[in-house]
Amino acid sequence: MTTDGKQMTDLTVLELCTGGGGQALGLERAGFVPQLLVEIDADCCATLRANRPGWLVMHDDITRLAAEAAKDLAYAYPADLVAAGLPCTPHTRGGRQLGAADTRYLWDAALRIIAEVLPRAVMLETSNAILSPRFALERSSTLRRLRALGYQCTWCVTDTSDYGVPQRRRRAVLVALSDPAAFDAFIWPGPSYPGIPLTVGAALYPMAAAGGWMGARYWAGRARDVAPVVTGGSTKHGGPDLGASQGKAAWRKLGIDPMGIADAAPGPDGKYPRGGGKTGDAGETGLMLTVEMAARLQGFPPDWEFTGGKTSRYRQVGNAFPPPAAHAIGSAIRAALTAENGP
Repeated sequence: MTTDGKQMTDLTVLELCTGGGGQALGLERAGFVPQLLVEIDADCCATLRANRPGWLVMHDDITRLAAEAAKDLAYAYPADLVAAGLPCTPHTRGGRQLGAADTRYLWDAALRIIAEVLPRAVMLETSNAILSPRFALERSSTLRRLRALGYQCTWCVTDTSDYGVPQRRRRAVLVALSDPAAFDAFIWPGPSYPGIPLTVGAALYPMAAAGGWMGARYWAGRARDVAPVVTGGSTKHGGPDLGASQGKAAWRKLGIDPMGIADAAPGPDGKYPRGGGKTGDAGETGLMLTVEMAARLQGFPPDWEFTGGKTSRYRQVGNAFPPPAAHAIGSAIRAALTAENGP
């Protein structure tokens, strides 16, 4: 409802590669009603259904849908917005040699579905590496295909710390709009929380102290910066940790042990509970994050629960587009789409 009692304009979204729900949650807050959420990972689908029983979740592969059922999808689930958090691996150092041959390369499938649905707006999110010179041909091809469908397009690199997320996570977002008036009205959102960003210590202190750890306050006072990227990793690799060597060094500067994910916060003596996924002393090696702590660094609300084993739950967190960033961009798209209808 709006303040004058009028109903907000209903806008719908079809989301591809939904993952653990970060982008979906942000778009919901921005006023988009999900028509359908498509996700290939069974644990992610279970997470979405557990948190939002009313959402329609399809456990499927968008490459199959693009090849076999794109027209049916467009007919059954028309939407104002098609959004996708596309896997970033093909646009990173580790994945760039694989390119379109990589099974995680889903850009083409998303564009084929968009061509059938023809939504009023498109929002595609991936690694900011896609804007580097080595992917110039891919960007050009994407823009050419969208323009051929009647869209005007704009790219932006967002830093999630601008939206109250205690993490320096830079992501590339492509927004495309079919109506020229809506495109002219679209404005990339500025920082929601200008000034000093929320620090890791401030964000995580209550969770770090939850087990009675006496050193939690001292640790939080030292962790006076935003986090580096919370990495989800690939299902092709082993258990959860906090990334490559450069990223691990940044975590250690915050007093965080990057070599794994704990099951619970440390106890009063700084030691982790038996069976807690960690041995040792948080005061000596640094606080080891839990999945819930990582989710807080991604901007998920405390009541959003992830399903599956610890590695799966951590990957859902780490691979997500932080909800506050999706909310900010989704709100800007909504404002542009509704502006064309007048005040």
